[in-house]
Amino acid sequence: MSKKTPLIVVRDLHQRFGKHHVLKGVTCNIYEGETVVLLGGSGGGKSVLVKHFLGLLSPYSGDVIVEGENISKMSERQLGKVRRMIGMMFQNGALFDYMSVGQNIAFPLRQNTKAKEKEIEERVTKCLEIVKLDGQIDKMPADLSG
Repeated sequence: MSKKTPLIVVRDLHQRFGKHHVLKGVTCNIYEGETVVLLGGSGGGKSVLVKHFLGLLSPYSGDVIVEGENISKMSERQLGKVRRMIGMMFQNGALFDYMSVGQNIAFPLRQNTKAKEKEIEERVTKCLEIVKLDGQIDKMPADLSG
């Protein structure tokens, strides 16, 4: 059995906001195709951890390695490649309220790739299937529950 290389490696990650020490030595590996669930109370650092995967936050200390590259000290320009590879849905007010669900999902694909419209439509449909929202492509964000 061959050992797979992790897509994301987090090593001894610490994050502080003033005196508040949010992440205290988080270490984990995330593999391609794997489903990961982060559980914890409000303010426990779940969103803070995920923001590190995209380089939206820089670690106080520790490393975040995506596809073999340490992104912890990358510039905004260098992080563009990483951000196109990983998607994140923010908790509140992150969808364009004047666009349908499908248009929201397609937006970054249209902005950041050279994908043809048919490929974008296929990817949008697949994304909605993955999160169990099949058939919701034309709904507006306000019409979604939860």
